[in-house]
Amino acid sequence: MSNSAQASPEAKKLNRRVTGLAIAAAVGGFLFGFDSSVINGAVSSITDEFGLTEFASGFAVASALIGCAIGAYVAGRLADKMGRIKVMLIGAALFLISSIGAAAAFAVWDLVLWRVIGGLGIGIASVIAPAYISEVSPKAIRGRLASFQQLAITLGIFAALLSDQLFAVTAGGASEPSVFGLAAWRWMFLVGIVPSVVYGILAWRLPESPRYLAGEGREGEARAVLESIVPTETVDTSLKEITDSIKTEAELDKKSSIRGNRFGLQPIVWVGIILAVLQQFVGINVIFYYSTTLWQAVGFQEEDSFLISTITAIVNVAVTFIAIGLVDKVGRRPLLLTGSVGMFVSLAVTALAFSQATTSASGDPSLPGAWGPVALVAANLFVVSFGATWGPLMWVLLGEMFPNSIRATALGVGSMANWIANFIVTVSFPSLAALSLTLSYGIFAFFALVSFFFVFAKIPETKGRSLEEMGVSATDGSVSAKNARA
Repeated sequence: MSNSAQASPEAKKLNRRVTGLAIAAAVGGFLFGFDSSVINGAVSSITDEFGLTEFASGFAVASALIGCAIGAYVAGRLADKMGRIKVMLIGAALFLISSIGAAAAFAVWDLVLWRVIGGLGIGIASVIAPAYISEVSPKAIRGRLASFQQLAITLGIFAALLSDQLFAVTAGGASEPSVFGLAAWRWMFLVGIVPSVVYGILAWRLPESPRYLAGEGREGEARAVLESIVPTETVDTSLKEITDSIKTEAELDKKSSIRGNRFGLQPIVWVGIILAVLQQFVGINVIFYYSTTLWQAVGFQEEDSFLISTITAIVNVAVTFIAIGLVDKVGRRPLLLTGSVGMFVSLAVTALAFSQATTSASGDPSLPGAWGPVALVAANLFVVSFGATWGPLMWVLLGEMFPNSIRATALGVGSMANWIANFIVTVSFPSLAALSLTLSYGIFAFFALVSFFFVFAKIPETKGRSLEEMGVSATDGSVSAKNARA
């Protein structure tokens, strides 16, 4: 889009409308973040109430991620059959049911069941939001709008940790009775009703993706949607680009299939999978799932631990605006490479800090002298490095790097890989932490280093390119560093 077009009243109006659509779709990311962190304040109480071992506690926390992986895997296929909007509504309903069920859990298996059901909804939302946003966004601001997904995730994390803190502090502890005599940790889950209802209402009012409609042969409906999101003079061109790309992909026998000659998948799909896995293997969700328990373990009081976790969540929200401001100016690759360096350094310092931990007479670890503040600063610098780069940009790239005909399905596979990696990290961390926090953070630092070389070698630069341009080039797997620097 030209500068003059951008400056016209019509273009400004359309950009505002598209921004509104992106914000509404990104509420699915809020559910994602909320569900990811609401367990943070409840995990100690759940462990005590149900008498869980370290492994069982880790599994209870990670159980939702099983549902997330399944939900992400099926979401793409459902979205290609039913459309993006109907699948959003399914995700909202599943999360609503889970919030009520988890709050009423009477045994650990019961809690795990409801968490898995909620995970199905979150997995669905994690796929549909970036797919939908990328498909309705102009290329000039697509990266910025796609970053709303991560902003919503960080706001969901913050809301979950803040509500956890409020319930725990006002009740005198997460296990203590709160409103109507219900334990505070149960209210932590019950609050999830609000965002699930809001998401369902917003999704109900969204227009369907024009690229989905065109793929279904509903070109008249696709045109109607395009008329509401792109300038009048570009409607015909935009529709032709979409239909031509669909025809090209069909002629190349790639339509609706992610299968290929690289270990059974198209090369571009493997790039997405590895990108998604590395985003989790740096250990970001350890901060948001276990930070309250972690800071207590190294000597901070419960109230201080909740406060530290909430401050970290605020930092995470704030730095996401850095990505939103820079992604369409600087590009995806430079931000990712910078983030990898920042994550590696901060994680290495965190590992060093925990190597200095001492054990008190009661057997509890603590960080002596300045090492406590050093660990806090390093952990928050890690959140800054991740939140300004890898957090939002992984979702941006997954939403735009695949051909139109396989976008939802490939995004679903990438998201499933992300959730599986999340599960592995989450379920293993309690045992790893019990063995050595230094080892745990050293492993995360190693994967941060790997992420740098992976981005340098394999990630394409997608700034300023239409989805159709990238889609056609991706059908032959051309995502090498040569393409990346285009």
